[in-house]
Amino acid sequence: MNCIIIDDEVTARAIVSHLCSQVDSLDVIEEFPNAISAMKFLNRNDIDLIFLDLHMPDYSGFDFIETLKNPPRIILTTSDKNFAIEAFGYDCIVDYLLKPITFPRFLKSVQKAQNEKVVSNPEAPISSKPNTNESFSPMEKEMYVNIDRRLVKIEFEDIYLIEAKGDYILIKTEKKNYTVHSTLKKIEEKLPDVLFLKVHRSYIININKIIDIEDNSVLIAKNVIPISRSNRPELMRRLNLL
Repeated sequence: MNCIIIDDEVTARAIVSHLCSQVDSLDVIEEFPNAISAMKFLNRNDIDLIFLDLHMPDYSGFDFIETLKNPPRIILTTSDKNFAIEAFGYDCIVDYLLKPITFPRFLKSVQKAQNEKVVSNPEAPISSKPNTNESFSPMEKEMYVNIDRRLVKIEFEDIYLIEAKGDYILIKTEKKNYTVHSTLKKIEEKLPDVLFLKVHRSYIININKIIDIEDNSVLIAKNVIPISRSNRPELMRRLNLL
């Protein structure tokens, strides 16, 4: 995929460019320090994918997207987690990457972009990499679960906790709880990464619903959830620490 990088920070562009160099299917055509120069380039060139910083002088990432008549696939890169829900409203945005960006997380975003590209262009060559999200668009706002032979819609932002219960999972929301015949691994594939994190082998939490963290546990609503040692570093990375 031909791609460009738009970020006002030199170091940030260098990091994304280095990550791209480790993926054979990506070809970085150009890098831009601002949205205006990128607009001029896009008027003359076709691009498959844009890595777009959310906060830039003159134009924000969202302002830039609004100027594009036929935007390509876009992966937002930002240190600000507060605009994830707004990003869900754009069909062209395939993922929301929080800085600092790790390579495994970057690779997962690229795979999502490749899968989106295959869907939008059936004649495009199929990637040999597995599609783990065939039934789920990462920028949707809700999912449907099968409960007593009924499909029930659950808004992602309403979910604060998902708990494994043997052959079932318990989905806790602000409105009610749902018991679903499924596994934690299966539902994890359906959830937007920017909102949810598996903190323990039995628990997935909505990081926006965290009340406080103490030692190796997190408080969500009235639930004290254990944090495994292996998952704690990722949780700390995802939080906006002062």
